[in-house]
Amino acid sequence: MSTVSKSHNEHNHDHEHGLYEEFICHFPYGVFSIALGIILLTFTSMLIDETVVDFAYQNLFHMFHYLHIVFAAAGTLLTFFKFSKNIVKGLIIGIISPTIFCILSDIIVPYLGGWVVGVPMQLHICFYHELANIGTFLGIGLATGLVLSLHQRHTDSSASFARWSHFLHILLSSLASMFYMVANGFVDWMPQVGLVFVILMVAVVLPCTFSDVVVPILFARSGNKK
Repeated sequence: MSTVSKSHNEHNHDHEHGLYEEFICHFPYGVFSIALGIILLTFTSMLIDETVVDFAYQNLFHMFHYLHIVFAAAGTLLTFFKFSKNIVKGLIIGIISPTIFCILSDIIVPYLGGWVVGVPMQLHICFYHELANIGTFLGIGLATGLVLSLHQRHTDSSASFARWSHFLHILLSSLASMFYMVANGFVDWMPQVGLVFVILMVAVVLPCTFSDVVVPILFARSGNKK
């Protein structure tokens, strides 16, 4: 009995101090994922034929954006169900939070970042233009989050899985963000790669942390009485 109580108290203690720590935790993940993304973008830039470059970058952006939504929705539900068993509320948060923060991370911040450095950017919001695909991948993410939340109640590997999930979430977000930039106006990015890195850090770390951690924890706890 004392062991269970101690474990429960340690779990609560960890998450009471989790919001600030998650920002710190996501920072190196963001650096590593963006560095890897820039390497992939560099090789892609050399391999893609110039006659199809815009089409190729748009397709790459959309694919990484859709996959980002899957991980964002699953991550939101995983975190939410650690603190609440309200399925209806969890699904509502699992739909709204990833939708907002994926658009912010993959589209809005890269778009504004391009304008800040003097590059005219085109604004393309997939939620409006590709609603069927967005809904499909969002549904896949929600189903994945529900299944994993049930699985993690019966396993001790949730912490390890959460780390890998966070890293993949941030990697997909960074790839979606940078391919959005090059697909919508920021083609000549290499001379300003340092600024691109900073823009991507802002685009990736804050929205992904809010989506994975802050929002689901706050809403899960909001209806709980101590």
